[in-house]
Amino acid sequence: MTTDRTSTVGGRPRPGPRRRSRGAGPVVVGRDTGARDAEPDPGPDRDARRAPSRAGRSLRVTDRWTWPAYVGLLGGALLFAAFLVPALAWQYRRYGRLSGRRLLGAAAVAVYGVALVAYTLLPLPSGDLARWCAQYGVAGAELVPFHSLADVRRDTAGLGLGATLRSTAVLQVVFNVVLFVPWGVLVRRYLGRGVLVTTLSGLLVSLLVETTQYTGIFGIIPCSYRVADVDDVLTNTLGALLGALAAPLLLRWMPRAGELEARREEARPVTVWRRWLGMLLDALLVTALGVVLQVAYRTVLYALGRPLPDGADWAQWLLGTLVPFVVVFVVPTFLGSGASWGQRTVWLAPRWAGRRGTTGQRVARASAGGALWGAFGLLSDLPAGIPAAVGVAASVAAPLAALFAVVSVVAVPFTRSRRGLSGAVSGAELVDAREVPVSPR
Repeated sequence: MTTDRTSTVGGRPRPGPRRRSRGAGPVVVGRDTGARDAEPDPGPDRDARRAPSRAGRSLRVTDRWTWPAYVGLLGGALLFAAFLVPALAWQYRRYGRLSGRRLLGAAAVAVYGVALVAYTLLPLPSGDLARWCAQYGVAGAELVPFHSLADVRRDTAGLGLGATLRSTAVLQVVFNVVLFVPWGVLVRRYLGRGVLVTTLSGLLVSLLVETTQYTGIFGIIPCSYRVADVDDVLTNTLGALLGALAAPLLLRWMPRAGELEARREEARPVTVWRRWLGMLLDALLVTALGVVLQVAYRTVLYALGRPLPDGADWAQWLLGTLVPFVVVFVVPTFLGSGASWGQRTVWLAPRWAGRRGTTGQRVARASAGGALWGAFGLLSDLPAGIPAAVGVAASVAAPLAALFAVVSVVAVPFTRSRRGLSGAVSGAELVDAREVPVSPR
């Protein structure tokens, strides 16, 4: 997993001097040992005179290992935030409840995944790629196993213990091992795989990264922009193995997925946060479905060479607004308990005196909840060209939808059993769907 074979000069990777590897092997670009080989022998005191430059090179290597960490933290946090709500829904369906410690593990996966990409593939060449490749492109790959040991011996000859540990050659090997320790920890404990599978997965991912580097991201860049190195694969795999062995100790605090799944059917209290999550899932579902259908509709029109719709297109309103409204707020009213899709996700169900409600009761409950909010949205999104009276109603529908949403959210903690506004209006109670069997009428 080559991370220090190039330096960043002016925002672009710049490899160091070329050198010929052992025998008739390929030309390797950017090794610090190559820079040393190209220099004349300074005489008996060469190690003392070279010590500052080696320390400087070690510092630069360390710097190149810090900025990808910042990228991982920021990018991973954004990625985790983007998928937080789906992750919460997934936990509820799989475990029957939320697990904060497993959620923390998901955040670690997001941060590590982004950091791994930053460490192994960034920065990318920019500008005129053909010119960049002609000037800086890597010729061939390093396919001689354990050549890094010879590099370490040569680069640290005559140095003390401290200087040896800070040398570029040693840091390169250590960093490549450390880079995949989190992989082993997360795959072994968070994903629940064995030591062998975890280690093999680290090997395969390392091979994928080296192949990506060697092929210039599979042809996107017309040359190899980093050295593909067999020793990187070996050290990465060792890191995955060490992480797998250390995972039971390092992540003892994280519950296993199987332990949580074993208690999936246990009923749990109806909390305010659980109710709010169900409402949020409904809102996201109707929005996402509308966006997907509108994009699909416009894509088909574009492929057929037809003009794209404007605000007066009723077909777009039908697909982007009416269909999601029916799917999310109307259909579930007549299925099973009558709970919305978001409520079903978090294991909630309405009950009337311990029984499943009649069709009229379920319709009344939906009409005082999400269906009313969705109806306001339908009205506010009507295309242009509608009658004036309808236009006036449409102009006030959006503010009414926002007001109703706020009232519905605020009402949850102030109503009995967290049943909310729709439950108070229709006389329904919200219970855990696993708690009370549905009584026949």
